Amino acid sequence: MTNESQSIVSDRPSLAGLPAWVTSCGGESAQNVAFLSGASFALLDMILKQKGECVPKVLLANTLALQASAATSKLEGRMARETDIRDAYHLTPAGDALGPDGDMLAVWRLAVRLSLRVSGLIGKVATQVDEILADDVPHWIADAIDAANQIGPLAAASDVIGTVVGTDDRAERLACFLADVVLAKSLCWDHPLPLTAIHLKKAMLRDLRDGDAGSDIVVQSAITKGAQSAYQIARTLAWRSEVLKAVAPKIRTRGAADAVALFLREDAVAPSSMLAPRIQGTSTTMTGRAARRLCDRLVELGAVRELTGRSTFRLYGITP
Repeated sequence: MTNESQSIVSDRPSLAGLPAWVTSCGGESAQNVAFLSGASFALLDMILKQKGECVPKVLLANTLALQASAATSKLEGRMARETDIRDAYHLTPAGDALGPDGDMLAVWRLAVRLSLRVSGLIGKVATQVDEILADDVPHWIADAIDAANQIGPLAAASDVIGTVVGTDDRAERLACFLADVVLAKSLCWDHPLPLTAIHLKKAMLRDLRDGDAGSDIVVQSAITKGAQSAYQIARTLAWRSEVLKAVAPKIRTRGAADAVALFLREDAVAPSSMLAPRIQGTSTTMTGRAARRLCDRLVELGAVRELTGRSTFRLYGITP
């Protein structure tokens, strides 16, 4: 890394980290979880509702979608790693089947784009779930959103998880997704964020399904940790996006501005398919050679990282 890139990287933005009293675990009592969850969600809510792009919110959602994919894969017993899931989604040629790992990420990326500001929310949610449970979903989601006004969003999210896994203990992905929808809707967010799955364990869901004492508090604590993780990721992305924006004027490649915008949306960028022959989402053309040179230059400047450690089929991004 050059001295120039080191000076840019050290210039971090002012988005503060979580206070130690939020991240320290003082026991999973109902009172402690309620206190920590309020603080954690308030901080996350603050940055999600900021105007401007201090935190690249689409990139944050895509990054969390990848983490939720790996987490729900474990809950479902398939144990796919983030690297496997990322490769399956980003490196599969257009038109080819993504396979179970790529499909998992495709589902979560679709979930984070669900608009909660338009009418017909319950119908939109129902269209994204297993047909076997589709008739029940409108009732579950409506009841949980109503309950959130009485018992709070976190307890309502835990309750809807218990309802889903109590009906079908193999519907872990659906349970997490509905909990995310309940939280986001209750907090007046524009879109769901996949927070619920990240720190959940299969044993937690089993205990909640069986009605074990305190299992709801354990699940609420796990969801709270998901909110804390999301805030920390948002903070890192805010810093790395500022670094990328700072070095962008130094890139003279045609289409560099569109490429930088892509890095600020996508958790991983494949030069051969997402930058060439056309930059994804634009009409800007770029040769494969130019795409590789652009990525190498951004790595040299300390603005992006190569994510795979491979010499071929590489992926680049600013994600943690």
